[in-house]
Amino acid sequence: MSIGRMNTFIDIIEVENVKDKESFSITNDKIIASVRAYMEEKSGTVRWANRASFTSATVLFRFRVIPGIKVTTKHVIVCCKGRFKIENVEDVNGRKMYIEILARKDEPNGENGYQNE
Repeated sequence: MSIGRMNTFIDIIEVENVKDKESFSITNDKIIASVRAYMEEKSGTVRWANRASFTSATVLFRFRVIPGIKVTTKHVIVCCKGRFKIENVEDVNGRKMYIEILARKDEPNGENGYQNE
């Protein structure tokens, strides 16, 4: 993977639930890392047909491993195309050099919030 193909800037975000004085839950976004990534949207290719077990995934992100940060399905990715909920995180070829993420678009829920599952 060359740097030329990693031309999408993404933010990896941790969603925190915080309670205010009246015990109402508020969600805050905490940016863990901002990196360049390769982004591929779902298409009718053979590669995406082989990913049929992740039918809700609509986007693939691939980027270099960030030392000291473990990306999980509890995180969210934000880029110029929107906000994406992580479905699957995988180490490419088991070499701990690149991370591949399958994600789906996180649609707004209600007036101001996003769906949290």
